[in-house]
Amino acid sequence: MSTCYITRRETFNAAHKLWREDWTLEKNEEVFGRCSNRNWHGHNFTLFVTVKGLPNPDTGFIINLKDLSSIIKDLVIEPLDHKNLNLDVPFMAGILASTENLVIEIWNILKSPVQKAGGELAKIKLIETENNFVEYYGGNEPY
Repeated sequence: MSTCYITRRETFNAAHKLWREDWTLEKNEEVFGRCSNRNWHGHNFTLFVTVKGLPNPDTGFIINLKDLSSIIKDLVIEPLDHKNLNLDVPFMAGILASTENLVIEIWNILKSPVQKAGGELAKIKLIETENNFVEYYGGNEPY
């Protein structure tokens, strides 16, 4: 039997700013542009969590999507939705709130609970805008 992949989509809204305290205002504006706005800015993020594995012979599931949804909502969406990534999210404390860093932290949070539920994380895709998204494979890049 071949490995299958299943993906769950969730959404959340969050504000952030890209800013380094050790840089000057001018350097932050040069590197991060409008994303360094002192008054923050927000996004309607779309998160895709892809799990791989073999379907269970009894259920036909890689992972029960109800379980996957609960894991994502409890551990990721609840802590992030309508929050300021720089100020309100403990797992982002001390980390530059880029989409790249955020997706890595989401992976780290979900990896073990997804395994306990019977699947294996394959990919996380986080869409920040209609033109920008990040895909993360946890060090198992397919390229």
